[in-house]
Amino acid sequence: MRLRALLLLLLVLPAGAASQRVSIRTDDGVTIAATWYEPSARMAPAVILVHMLHRSRRDWEPVASLLASEGIGALAIDLRGHGESSGTTGEGAQPDYSAMVRDVAAARRYLAARSDVQQAHVGIAGASLGANLAVLEAAGDPSIASLALLSPSLDYRGLRIEPAARKYGNRPALLVSSDDDPYATRSVKDLKEAGGGPRETLLVSRAGHGTTMLGRAPDLSRALVDWFRRTLL
Repeated sequence: MRLRALLLLLLVLPAGAASQRVSIRTDDGVTIAATWYEPSARMAPAVILVHMLHRSRRDWEPVASLLASEGIGALAIDLRGHGESSGTTGEGAQPDYSAMVRDVAAARRYLAARSDVQQAHVGIAGASLGANLAVLEAAGDPSIASLALLSPSLDYRGLRIEPAARKYGNRPALLVSSDDDPYATRSVKDLKEAGGGPRETLLVSRAGHGTTMLGRAPDLSRALVDWFRRTLL
């Protein structure tokens, strides 16, 4: 049965790509479930993939597999309280999602411990809540070289990112939204106009919000991979 499952996995992944489940411990004791997608190169850049609220790392599988097949490692994580990770989401009358930044930081430490990752060539892709978490982590970590943000929000339920975006400075960022998601589209415009380094925008048509866009905009996965190839390789 295990052999059959492995064969099915290899059939799903592009040629040269393989994956393994890993567990990562945060600095406040939460166990984060993740999947590491092995790149085709022996020494390679890497991208951390952060999902939306109430979703999981599985949303990123098409992008992760494509990244790995083109020489960029991918680490897709389940945020605390999501998927196979422990902990809670912080839901309540006044939800606090700020602790989830620790999950992204733990993913970065995991990559830092891998001898096959080029430490000066690490990026983060985040969707919705994950986009805001990506900016907040990258602002305090100068080793993050590139960002791709799907449906970012200037203020996601208390996670404000304007100061963090300014602190991110002159490092490159790709800002993606859909024309049927007006708040994300306004946020993308404001983030681009806020200045800093190279800020490229991509507006897709009627594709929804966050990682939902990956299924509705067929060229988006390719665009994200091309972005990281351009900014990390």
